[in-house]
Formats: sequence, C-alpha cells, structure tokens
Amino acid sequence: MLKYALIFAIVSLIAGAFGFTGIAAGAAGIAKVLFFVFLVLTVLFVVLALLGFGAARKALR
Repeated sequence: MLKYALIFAIVSLIAGAFGFTGIAAGAAGIAKVLFFVFLVLTVLFVVLALLGFGAARKALR
C-alpha cells in the first residue's frame, strides 16, 4: 500500500510540473488517503504484536 502511495505522489509531482493541476490534485489526494490507511494499519499491527496476538503468540506456545 505504501508503494501505491509513493507512485501516486510521484505522478502528482510530475503532473504538477507539467501544469496538469487537476490530475496533480487528484493523485495527491489518493496518495494522502493511501498513506494514512498505511499508517493506521501499521500502528494496529504493531499494537497487536506487542499484545501477543497472531503468529508470535502461537510461536511462543
């Protein structure tokens, strides 16, 4: 997901450089949404790992 956020950010920068402001704004918006979804999922998985859910808990049994 972070890969797609970076791709849309690069597309936004290139489109903005060529003057396609509508496309640049749309791509930047998509990149922001994907980045924040990535952050939320990352924090969620780190918290779950620290609490001992998932594969780490099964490995310790």
